[in-house]
Amino acid sequence: MNFLAVIPARARSTRLPGKMLADIGGKPMVVWVAEKARASGASDVVVATDDADIAKAVASHGFRALMTRDDHPTGTDRLAEVCVQLGLSDDHIVVNIQGDEPLISPTLVADVAQALDRHPSAAIATAAHPLQTAAELFNPNMVKVVCDTHGRALYFSRAPIPWARDALANGEQVLAPGLPALRHIGLYAYRAGFLRRFPALSQGSLERWESLEQLRAMEHGFTIQVHLTAHAPAPGVDTQADLDQVRNLVGQHGLA
Repeated sequence: MNFLAVIPARARSTRLPGKMLADIGGKPMVVWVAEKARASGASDVVVATDDADIAKAVASHGFRALMTRDDHPTGTDRLAEVCVQLGLSDDHIVVNIQGDEPLISPTLVADVAQALDRHPSAAIATAAHPLQTAAELFNPNMVKVVCDTHGRALYFSRAPIPWARDALANGEQVLAPGLPALRHIGLYAYRAGFLRRFPALSQGSLERWESLEQLRAMEHGFTIQVHLTAHAPAPGVDTQADLDQVRNLVGQHGLA
């Protein structure tokens, strides 16, 4: 199976400015992500950026950088421009890997790409893992997903779904035994034809209320296939504390 791994890497970051080029074990963070993407078996790896310094750093480590516009509202819009620039066929699979996930599993990247390849009716594939605690279930920063019997997403929410009516009666906050509660992992594979259509899709009310971009696709009738994995992914980098944690992990395990 051939798939393209694309890493959107914009220069601006509200919580951690310049994080794409933050040093981790002697390499910029975005290069770590590119190396994980290459290890996944992707046929090609592209860093899509609006910043010349990021492009230069990527190229100096032997990876391909593609300059894109600086006015994209989302990373998915940036991927759409990549599809146009590269002239990809509608069925070409494109995996979006966030540039702040330096420890992402190459196996998980490949699994999500394969999930889309195996389900031709789906426009998107993503991943999820079982929740382990009530705190995770009720944490609005951990997005939950419920699926049908074929592994297709029915809904994504920041709320605790599915709702265990009896276990959660009287204001209890527990994780009911056997509840199929899944945490969404923000890794996506797309068909290039969908990506080209995405910028023209209007925001729906569910996306606006939940602030979850994937709901836009569902509100417009596109199918999202969900790959179920057993474990939570390695931590990403949103803050300085996250960056320090990843640096510690790299140092402790000799990953540089």
